[in-house]
Amino acid sequence: MDSRTVALIRTTFKAVAAEDGGSEKLARSFYAILFTQYPQVRDFFPAALDAQRDRLVKAIAYCVDRLEDPDRLLPFLAQLGRDHRKYGVVAEHYAAVGQSLKSALEAYAGTELWTDEISRAWDEGITVIAETMITAADQETTPPVWTGTVIEHREVLRNLAIVRLALDQPIQYAAGQYMSVQIPSRPRMWRYLSPAIPANAAGELEFHIRGVTGGWVSPAMVGHTRVGEQWLIGSPLGGLGVPRNTRRKMLMVGCGTGIAPLRAQLMAMTARRSNPKVDLFVGGHYPCDLYDLDVLSQLACANKWLTVTPVTESDENPWWHFDSTEEPIDLPGLQPRQIGQIGKIVAGHGNWDDRDVQIVGSPSMVQTTKFRLMAAGTPTGNIRHDPLF
Repeated sequence: MDSRTVALIRTTFKAVAAEDGGSEKLARSFYAILFTQYPQVRDFFPAALDAQRDRLVKAIAYCVDRLEDPDRLLPFLAQLGRDHRKYGVVAEHYAAVGQSLKSALEAYAGTELWTDEISRAWDEGITVIAETMITAADQETTPPVWTGTVIEHREVLRNLAIVRLALDQPIQYAAGQYMSVQIPSRPRMWRYLSPAIPANAAGELEFHIRGVTGGWVSPAMVGHTRVGEQWLIGSPLGGLGVPRNTRRKMLMVGCGTGIAPLRAQLMAMTARRSNPKVDLFVGGHYPCDLYDLDVLSQLACANKWLTVTPVTESDENPWWHFDSTEEPIDLPGLQPRQIGQIGKIVAGHGNWDDRDVQIVGSPSMVQTTKFRLMAAGTPTGNIRHDPLF
């Protein structure tokens, strides 16, 4: 796409999304048009569309912001196309989605903004997205979905559990990637989770899951998962990872269960002959949120290239934590725990301009930490994180 086409797409989308409630209205209109004109696709979606609508707008925004960067956008779309095989979608479904999106945009843009040139621009953009996803799906030879049997479910906090699965066949993924997961009690409600261990020949996965208050799926994963039940797993997604033979030093920043994809990468790196220096800052609101320090301590003790610094916003655990009366235990290999907001603390250690940076956590934590690092002098191009949806 040329710069004119990209500018027209971006301007139109931002004009619609910038209106009061524009993003939500656009998503509602899109699904109304899609299900009315193409009722056969309704079965691909969950009954409750709240999370789906929010994810749709964020995904569109992510693509629109990267139209001028095909080296980043096209691999992302290819991964998405391979992942969408789990729904059983075919080319005609992509056409239905594209036409419905364009109709929704046109309805909210109005006759003053929407022109024939803008219509052609969106046709071109939608075609690039659809063709990239369709081609990647058609060329993929791995299963569209894997089945995993729960072999362990361990609640480590009131709202956090570790779940281990044995897959029907091993899945190849890069440490640091994530994948969509569906549990039997929440059909068609796929959620993204990051494995906390590298891919292995035994076909085992480990997920660290925090229950989101009011969420549809994560509380069920944390509180109601049973050994023996079967989960469905989609194709790997994401671009985090540490290339082999790199000499670039690393800065990793993770909060809560965001430690999972970082820990998986560190475990994978221990099998290499040499590694660059890695500084890991792991954060939580309370000390008990640093639930994986035992493993990180072992990794730090065994690997001199790794430095681990725990960070908590509060110095004490909450009243409901079962260890709230106990003093925190100092583990070998770890730096002294620091108190404060993790982004501020990390940025306070320097500008990190010689590092490749990975940030994993909630969208607000990722954005805040990213902005603080940029303000401290970290080049934007050095900072990586997965799409925030």
